[in-house]
Parts: sequence; structure tokens; C-alpha cells
Amino acid sequence: MRKVLIVGAGQSGLQIALGLQSHGYEVTLMSNRTADEIRSGRVMSTQCMFHTALQHERDLELNFWENQAPRIEGLGVSVAAPDSSRAIDWVGRLDGFAQSVDQRVKMAGWMETFAQRGGQVVIHGAAVGDLDYFSRTYDLVLVAAGKGELVTMFERDAARSVFDAPQRALAVAYVHGLGPRPEHPDFDAVRCNLVPGVGELFVMPTFTNTGRADILFFEGVPGGPLDAFKGVKDPSEHLALTLELLEKYVPWEYARATKVELTDANATLAGRYAPTVRKPIGRLPGGGAVLGVADVVVANDPITGQGSNSASKCAASYLSSIIEHGDRPFDEAWMQSAFDRYWDTAQHVVKWTNAMLGVPPEHVLELIGAAGQAQPVADRFANGFDDPADFENFFFDPEKTAAYLESVRAAA
Repeated sequence: MRKVLIVGAGQSGLQIALGLQSHGYEVTLMSNRTADEIRSGRVMSTQCMFHTALQHERDLELNFWENQAPRIEGLGVSVAAPDSSRAIDWVGRLDGFAQSVDQRVKMAGWMETFAQRGGQVVIHGAAVGDLDYFSRTYDLVLVAAGKGELVTMFERDAARSVFDAPQRALAVAYVHGLGPRPEHPDFDAVRCNLVPGVGELFVMPTFTNTGRADILFFEGVPGGPLDAFKGVKDPSEHLALTLELLEKYVPWEYARATKVELTDANATLAGRYAPTVRKPIGRLPGGGAVLGVADVVVANDPITGQGSNSASKCAASYLSSIIEHGDRPFDEAWMQSAFDRYWDTAQHVVKWTNAMLGVPPEHVLELIGAAGQAQPVADRFANGFDDPADFENFFFDPEKTAAYLESVRAAA
């Protein structure tokens, strides 16, 4: 029986651990927190998982909360005018519904399931020295802990990393009491509100420890008016500041947020990081090698909502690569090939996310505007969040955008 060590108990680490366990591998999971500590701790992320990523969970029968989490059937875009009115406002319908489950709920539940099924869980904040030892006792070591000392083992890939500094200041609040969007009260949608030159506000329905909730998520241009949460430690102060900024920059969202309250005492989060692609193989002082997973090797800004989706897709790709490899050694050539297989998907996410962090060119503004006039454009843009590779066909190149919009007009 092949022995695999997975360091990190997030979306990708646990998904791989449970997947390998179901195929008879001897898996050890190393986490710096217990399931109870995760469940009662601070929110870790925003996450809206689209159809493909959710299907990877269904394939492993890990969709434990599918009947409890809100079914997100649309994705809407609003663009603020200088007077804080809405210059653009539309919603695209998703081909398959999306869902968001608070990672505190999911990761705690998955970790307990892994242990109940006979998996070994080690509660320990791993250091490089630990991995040096473990690499000699396991057939494969996967590093799925996207923060801390272990990430430094993976060299930044300068050719694939456009930025060397954070492009947004991030601020999250999980709330109860948000009212529906009056123009679409009959279905749930993720709302992307763009404030040119200032930043973005995303609103998404979610399922948390206390039931149905909504996430208010600001992405502020560094140094701008939304970059206001540094040093704010008190959750109630964080929420008050969130509402103040909502009222000023996206008043249509503030109108339904006047009665919100935080879901719990740990329902806020703020921070920033530089989007980075790293080389996938970490080399240990003793000569061993480990393979980086998901955010460890491809960390995108959350502006396109791809973090948990990419983690799920990376886990599914790595799982296939491991199982197909059989009893052969997991050498560095295999590690590189496993990453290259995942990069086939991940490269589209990186390109699109980096583009969305910049000032949109004229043809992209035209595309977003056209989505407000033609439902097929809105629907295709919305479904690009599930399959970012499709943006190659109509988003990046002005000529392709023009040809696509012309085809839509002709069909109409």
C-alpha cells in the first residue's frame, strides 16, 4: 500500500486525502488545527464554487451540504457611475448552479470524515525540517498549506508571475439579514459590483455554522478609499466600516444591508497578498522533494472567485495523476508532469484574473455593456466563471470580441 503525506487541511489537501483514501492509499493528513478549532475559528475565505468544481466533490461523494447551501443560479455585474448610480446592471444565468459553504464548516466536516474512515490526522504545524524526515518515510509528500514557512520552499516563477505586490486590499464579512435584490428576488445570484478606479464589492449567498448567510467582500485598490481595514481588529467596527463604504460606493447594495448583523464573533477577515505562480517542486535540505498543491503553486487574487474552484480542480487533477502512476516512484519528473497537467487548466484562470486586476480596455467595457442588452452575452460571461478557458474565445482579443458581439446581434 502506497503511503502519502498531505500537509494542509484546506479544500485541496482534504479533497486529495479523501480521494486517495477511497482508493486504498495509506494517507496521513497534517494540520496545524483540529476540526473543532477550524469550526470555531475565524472565517478563512470567500468561496463560490461553480459546477465543475462542485462535480469533483460529487464524484467523491463529498457534497455533504448540497441540500442545505443556497443554490446560486446567476451571476450579476453592476458598474458604478461617478454619481454612484448604476451605469450597467445585468445578471447572467448559470448552466449549472453554484454553491458556497463556509470553509470552517466544510474543512471541519471533511477532516472528521477522513478520521472516521481510518485516516491518520496529525495536529502539528509542520516546518521544513519535519518534511525532510517525512520525505524518507512516505512515497509522496504533498504540501497544500498555502501560507507560512513551507511556501518559501517553492521558487517564484517569474515568467508566469505578472505582479510582485498585492493588487487589492481584501475585507470580508459574513452576515445574516441581507435582503434580496428587488429586481431579481426569485433566485440567488453572486453580485459583482465594479467601482472604476476604486475597487469591487462582491455579495454571495453562503451556508455557515448558523445556517444561510451572505458574504460581503470588498476588494480595494491599494491606497484607495476601500483600502481602509488595516488595523481594524474589532468585528463590529469592521462591519460598521463595511456598511459605510457600501452606502457611499454601492448604495443599491447598502439598501438591502441596513439590517445585517455578523453571523458570529469570528465572521470578519482582512488582508492582502501578491498573486504568484511558483515552481511546483520544493527541494528539501536532505535531498528529498515535495510537490506543491493549489494555492502553494498558483495563488490568484480572489477578484474572479477562482480560489476554491482552482483548489478543487487541482485536487482532481493530482488525484488522477497519482492513481494513474500506479507503483512507479513519484520522482521529480512525475511531479513536474502532474503540475503541467493541472497548469493546462490553471493558466486560463491566471490570465483572466490578472486581466481583471488591470484597467479594462475599451473592448472589454463594450463586452460588459453589451451583456446588459443581450442575455446570451450575460449568460456566456457568467458561465466563464465555471470554465475560464472560454474567455480565450471572446474576451482578450478585440477582434474576437467584435466578431462575437456581431454574431450575437446577427442571431437576434
